[in-house]
Amino acid sequence: MRRKLFLVTAALAILVLLIAVGAVAFCFSPLLTHYIESDRFRAAMEEETAKGLHFPRATYAPIQRTGALTAESKGFEAENGVKAMKSLHAHGITAKFDAWGVFVRQWRFDEVRVQSGEVEIQIYEAHPEATAPKPWFAIFLPNSVYLKRIEAEQADVTWQLRGERAGFFGTRLFITPHGRDFDYVATGGRLKMAVVPDLDLRRAHLLITKTAVTLYNIDLASNSGSEETIHARATAGLGEDKSVDCKAAFNAVPMRQWLPREWKGRVNGTAFGGVHWTGKDPKLESSSGEGSLSIRNGRIDDVPLLQKLAELFQKKSFERLELNDCSFKFAWRYPEIDIKDIFVEEKGKFRIEGDISIEHRALRGTLRLGLTRAYLDWLPNPEEVFNRRENGYLWTYLHLSGTIDHPGQDLSPRIMELFKESPGAYLGLLFRQFGDWLKRAFGDGD
Repeated sequence: MRRKLFLVTAALAILVLLIAVGAVAFCFSPLLTHYIESDRFRAAMEEETAKGLHFPRATYAPIQRTGALTAESKGFEAENGVKAMKSLHAHGITAKFDAWGVFVRQWRFDEVRVQSGEVEIQIYEAHPEATAPKPWFAIFLPNSVYLKRIEAEQADVTWQLRGERAGFFGTRLFITPHGRDFDYVATGGRLKMAVVPDLDLRRAHLLITKTAVTLYNIDLASNSGSEETIHARATAGLGEDKSVDCKAAFNAVPMRQWLPREWKGRVNGTAFGGVHWTGKDPKLESSSGEGSLSIRNGRIDDVPLLQKLAELFQKKSFERLELNDCSFKFAWRYPEIDIKDIFVEEKGKFRIEGDISIEHRALRGTLRLGLTRAYLDWLPNPEEVFNRRENGYLWTYLHLSGTIDHPGQDLSPRIMELFKESPGAYLGLLFRQFGDWLKRAFGDGD
């Protein structure tokens, strides 16, 4: 019995050895080289790659064998993808083949490297894919392509946003299988989208499946060599559940590039804070959330309102504000936005505290305004309006009304009442304003 078992084991070992030797010999065979470089093999690879990546068709440039288990092609193109990848263009492809995959009926590639490429991704809804009929001998051939890892040295990963092309440009891209879908990891390059300024990409990890888009993390900065950080993670449902949940945090972000063009030379500072957005679907009307913002080293200058205040107060220093404190919290549940815990101050000049709410563009809120006595010299009997002294300021309340397009407030009428009680002060203010106008119109002269 032992003799028979030994003979069977030896026979199996010899068979495995013969198969291995045959496989090695086959790998170095000129016949294999001829087959791999043939149009027939290229057509088979195009068909199986298209199926594996969920494209209706794909095209390879001629394939050349470069080693026992390696091959290269100058290019690959595929369009009209039905899943996460809408299109794929690759240039300078080299691939490492796993010969053992043939025994499990797979064209297996341990590694695929791409010199450069472009991938357009999309949100998709899962639909059954048609299966083309196979010839009878197909049962003896590999019936799928398995890509263990795809690496692109320089790639553009793009998508459509508000009808415009957006994406990561010039990034290093790694694609790995995730079930029947793919994980995307991008490092380096630039993020370009219409809704934000161009940003350096440090790292992003994204998965798109038939049920959800998952952004595991993204790390951005205006300058990747700076201390600035913008981190975000998000999920968005694609099936019956279309809910959205996104959290972002930012640290030491220069404000200038995020501001409208007309404000970039007038407002500056460094922003810190975060935001949490949720909704039953991606629409603004279904959204709610909360967040906070604080600004360090804030500066405001060359603003017409400040110039008017400087003229009014006869204090040229009011033309430029250096903010020692600037922060607020916000929350929204469409269509209402609440801005609370507002604190804005330049020590020795002014401080503002309070809360504001906006609903359907209607403006409501109460602000507490404090000014130092030196900035109230232009006002007759200022203590009648600024009637509380605290922390070096004279304080009054300002109640907001109207809309964000035409805001209203109740401070101006109260100040006008003071001037009605002191006509001389009012005339003095008018003459002072007229004198300033003459200087601007005709110069100071000698």
